[in-house]
Amino acid sequence: MSAKVEHSEDASKDASKDLATVILAEKDEEHAGPTAVDLLKGAEAATDREHTMGLWDAVRRHPKAVFWSVLFSLALVQEGFDHAFNSGFFSFPEFQKRYGVEVKPGVYEIPAEMQAGILNGVNAGEIVALVGGGYLADRFGYRWLMIGCMVMMTSFIFMQFFASDIYVLLGAEILLGIPWGVFQTLTTTYAAEVVPNILRPYLTMLVSFCWSLGFLLGTSVLRGCLRLTGPWAYRLPFALQWVFPVPLGIAIYFAPESPWWFVRKGRADDAAQSLRRLQSHASDAEVANMVAMMAYTVEIEDEMASKSTYRELLRSFDLRRTEITVMVYLIQELCAPLTQYAVYFLEEAGLDPALSFDFGMAQYAPAIVGVILAMHLVPKVGRRTLLLSGTAFATGVTFLIGFLGIPDPVTHTNIAYGVGSLLLIQNFVFFFTIGPIVYTIVTEIPSNALRTKSVAVARIAYNLCSLVYGQLTPHMVQTTSWNWGAKSGFFFGGIMLLGLVWAYFRVPETKGRTFAEVDILFKNHVAARDFAKTSVDLASQTVSHD
Repeated sequence: MSAKVEHSEDASKDASKDLATVILAEKDEEHAGPTAVDLLKGAEAATDREHTMGLWDAVRRHPKAVFWSVLFSLALVQEGFDHAFNSGFFSFPEFQKRYGVEVKPGVYEIPAEMQAGILNGVNAGEIVALVGGGYLADRFGYRWLMIGCMVMMTSFIFMQFFASDIYVLLGAEILLGIPWGVFQTLTTTYAAEVVPNILRPYLTMLVSFCWSLGFLLGTSVLRGCLRLTGPWAYRLPFALQWVFPVPLGIAIYFAPESPWWFVRKGRADDAAQSLRRLQSHASDAEVANMVAMMAYTVEIEDEMASKSTYRELLRSFDLRRTEITVMVYLIQELCAPLTQYAVYFLEEAGLDPALSFDFGMAQYAPAIVGVILAMHLVPKVGRRTLLLSGTAFATGVTFLIGFLGIPDPVTHTNIAYGVGSLLLIQNFVFFFTIGPIVYTIVTEIPSNALRTKSVAVARIAYNLCSLVYGQLTPHMVQTTSWNWGAKSGFFFGGIMLLGLVWAYFRVPETKGRTFAEVDILFKNHVAARDFAKTSVDLASQTVSHD
């Protein structure tokens, strides 16, 4: 790379014009590519623009990017809607009667082993998709992979709808996990790559909003079908899943591909065209500068020997970033086992099934409000503070639930209501701290070349943790199994405490940083707690402490 470049207003304007000519013009022998100086100046101009852009200015300039990002995220509404059935049906009387076993006259239950098998089967399907999805996204792009997953969804729902026994249903859930796994990574990475820095936390946190909305809709459907009798009591919710894939797949077909994906493929002209589709009123010079910033970021990572392979995640340059991405995603799962199993937990504590579903609905209605609250908080307090405060709160409340579980909640109904109320409060705090901010952090920490694969690996770790929790939680909660009940809060609270200590020392603050600046901060081995007070020189790729 070039040495530090002298700046002047005239030189910057000339560089922008040169870049607009070199990058946006059709390639010929006279325009082989921008010089290193031109590339740097364009990158600096785009970085300055990112730092000075206000929220409403960003929305005004990038309404199309916001629209397409939201459209991709709607796939998470579908996933949340479908996931509501996975654990919700375990408490559903008609489903229990059709697929469960009779534990006493007139009382049916899905065995703990089969509950764990279904939940873990979904996770296994998602893991397969996460491994393969990283390769497929790099090769075919985000659009075509999402469209393919919509087609798979439509097909696999047939298997779920017509399942003759619990084992066919298990197979359907495993296969459905494949598109769900893709949705979990592509929606966040696409959102992070198509909008400017100031909009990135809002559009990545929207993932949590959409998932909560989907889960609320799914739980509401189950609540509405609770009094139905016969097969349609559970088949109707399955059938409603067909509402999503076809219109979403058609809409995504018309979406622009991520400009970062084009730059990684060396297709600068296509990246510029994609940027024009994502922005309004952008001049050729502004588009050229943005392409230059992307190309310069890729060049920094090339110097750091960062390549788009899974092996690179464990090399010295990227190992620290991989650790942070994986552990932050794990914290989200470590802090939510009891809230995710709230409906069944409350029913096992002695509440009426209808009331249990009301609690489940009450969990996710405040969660939607919580994400909106997080959107107001993150520009003020940053990513790190939200993560730490949410983890600390979840740890304290989970220990309290453990203490409430010492008396028998079946004979002390008020304790069951107390546990339910704490779960609602914890869930609300979770969804304006840990829940949404994780999606922002895991897309900002990895290098550009490894973003999709880093998020995929982090999500795999998350799902492996879910496999363990999916095996343990039914046994802990069920009165016919280990019967720990709320006392399981001691177990989960201890694990959360370990996660809190790790996050304090290892998670950096990336608020207001471009991807290139994050690369340079990691390249210079800046400590996590010093990220927020460190200045970055883009030209020399050095840092200085404020």
